[in-house]
Amino acid sequence: MPKYPAINTGTYNPDEDVHKITDYRCVSRDMQHTSIKERLYLHLDMACFYAQVEQQCFRLHGLPVYIGGWYKGTKGIPRGIVATSSYEARALGIKTAMSAYEAEQICPYIIGLQADYEKYKGISALIEDVLEEFAPTVEKYSMDEYFLDINFMKEKSRPEIERYGEAIRDLLYRETGLVCSVGISYSKTYSKLASGMNKPDGLTVVLGPEEACEILGPLELDEVWGIGRKRYQKLKTKGLRTIADGIDRGYPVFQELFGPYFGKIMWEMIAGKDRARVLTDQLAPKEQLNYMHTFSTQTTDPTAIRGELMTGISRLCYRMRGYNLRARTYFCYLRIQHREHRGITFRFMTDGYTNLDGYIHHECMQKAGPRIHNLLKGGHALRGIGIGTVKVDHSNQQELFFREHPRQRQLCCVKDAINNTFGNNSIRKASMMDTVPGKTHFLERS
Repeated sequence: MPKYPAINTGTYNPDEDVHKITDYRCVSRDMQHTSIKERLYLHLDMACFYAQVEQQCFRLHGLPVYIGGWYKGTKGIPRGIVATSSYEARALGIKTAMSAYEAEQICPYIIGLQADYEKYKGISALIEDVLEEFAPTVEKYSMDEYFLDINFMKEKSRPEIERYGEAIRDLLYRETGLVCSVGISYSKTYSKLASGMNKPDGLTVVLGPEEACEILGPLELDEVWGIGRKRYQKLKTKGLRTIADGIDRGYPVFQELFGPYFGKIMWEMIAGKDRARVLTDQLAPKEQLNYMHTFSTQTTDPTAIRGELMTGISRLCYRMRGYNLRARTYFCYLRIQHREHRGITFRFMTDGYTNLDGYIHHECMQKAGPRIHNLLKGGHALRGIGIGTVKVDHSNQQELFFREHPRQRQLCCVKDAINNTFGNNSIRKASMMDTVPGKTHFLERS
């Protein structure tokens, strides 16, 4: 087999478009500071980010606006859902995940706009640049949420800390024209809770347990990240409704409900006892990677669906190579347009651990092809696709019965080098030209 020269692939950007949801690892043991000394965190939340950006771009200040992947049918009936809405729309009863049709029934003069994720990514990058002027460690938790490690402010007086938070809000407004809410506290969880206290343009500082009890104690437990509807229902069966209730009862009841490990972590978050690190991309471990693409309009075009699967596999493999990870078992999700059924999910395996597009695409299409055919033949239209790893391998050890072909590895490295230098999608396979417009995102769950 010929020997191929090494390729300098340049710097990867595997976290482009990533949106984390309920990232519990950010407060788990291995992601916390080993020291028990008190720390100081800042959480910044851009208020109704997408809607704010569009109001700024189109001078729609003061008007009700909603953003979503939507379109109008042949009779002018709006389709799709509300991804987010402005505060003016929310005051009228417009809620996230509401259908566009229902939103326009509530408010016939509401302005509906298609989401423009490239625009939001650009504004998000500008916000991140501003924040890096204020702290050496900035975590981009999502496109519109950020954590700052401001432990260097811990010994400052309250007025100095408040002026620091106000300076960030003021500079962001001058640079972008957007407002944000800021929370500052001694735990990462509490800083996130504090930023939600005075939206859309507030500053809340919680510097000690007594203040936390007064300001955050009355909040219901499902305000804490990681406590969703089902977990909150379980907690209510034990008479636990607020953060103050949780602190008073202690961690044993949480361990009883959710296990000794996660139950203790949950209680520590509620009690403000987590000492989580502000995670840069290098610190955050990756245990599962996936790609999702929701179509703006339903489609029955098999070529476009296959093109989107190729795109998803290419983006997934790029991220794996960026993190130096491989996988052998993957999942694929085909979402259909149906009121009762979301679609089908199946698993497939490659012959060995790999992060090269060709191996994964071949095995995926062996199973996806017949399923797409059957769905379309059965009268279904597709609304989205997903592709992801079931479990990743960090070791990169060679396997006895599987070897990647060096030419395939070489081709992927050349492609990565070009894309890392000139921008994502500077070079791609022809099959990826067949696409369906929509929302692309990665969901990070730990």
